[in-house]
Amino acid sequence: MADWSLSKLLEGLHDEIHQRLETARKSLGHPVTKGDASEKIWLSLLQKYLPMRYQAEKAHVVDSTGAFSDQLDVVIFDRQYSPFIFTHDGGFIVPAESVYAVFESKQAVNAEHVKYAHDKIDSVRQLHRTSLPIPHAGGTFPAKKPTHIYGGILAFESEWNPAMGNSLEAALLQYLGSLDLGCIAAHGYFNYLPDNKSYEFIRGGKPATSFLFKLISQLQFSGTVPMIDVLAYSKWLVSE
Repeated sequence: MADWSLSKLLEGLHDEIHQRLETARKSLGHPVTKGDASEKIWLSLLQKYLPMRYQAEKAHVVDSTGAFSDQLDVVIFDRQYSPFIFTHDGGFIVPAESVYAVFESKQAVNAEHVKYAHDKIDSVRQLHRTSLPIPHAGGTFPAKKPTHIYGGILAFESEWNPAMGNSLEAALLQYLGSLDLGCIAAHGYFNYLPDNKSYEFIRGGKPATSFLFKLISQLQFSGTVPMIDVLAYSKWLVSE
């Protein structure tokens, strides 16, 4: 066991993601193809390393009123307690109650992309979420308040110089608290500090791995999604 090195294992995880994102950016000519490749790389990271209670997919989100979100590049949702996930032609539709976090993926971050991510995230947060009382052996726990849905942006590069400087901070502060965390794999990651309404920027290091650990930590503090009112969705069944 003396040959094992935890630091090298964690470095290797970041280096793999960094190299794949860099290759997609440099080697693929069509912007849509680049974007699709980038999404798949981030999704593969999350699908491989998030705890099994979570699932990550490109998806739309729906609520019991019949409203739909925009399509999100990455939706992290519950697979342990959520009773249904729709699939259609390879696309995923998940109930609003099951969502923990949503992210947009871009090749490079700029002010326009920050706004775009904000709008996509907002389309999920505006959805209605049900919550039922939770029965247990000694009685019933009151209905749990729906947890905060984390939102953010994932990219390989930045169109700003410096990448993690005043320009990024100004763009994020325009939508204060809308983007909770994000990663620019070539430069660092950031997260929102709600207590003082500011952003923390962690530059250098191994950003993809550091971001992954930060995300898992945030999800741990989210606890478990509320108990979904399945019958609220059943009203959309049309009798023949």
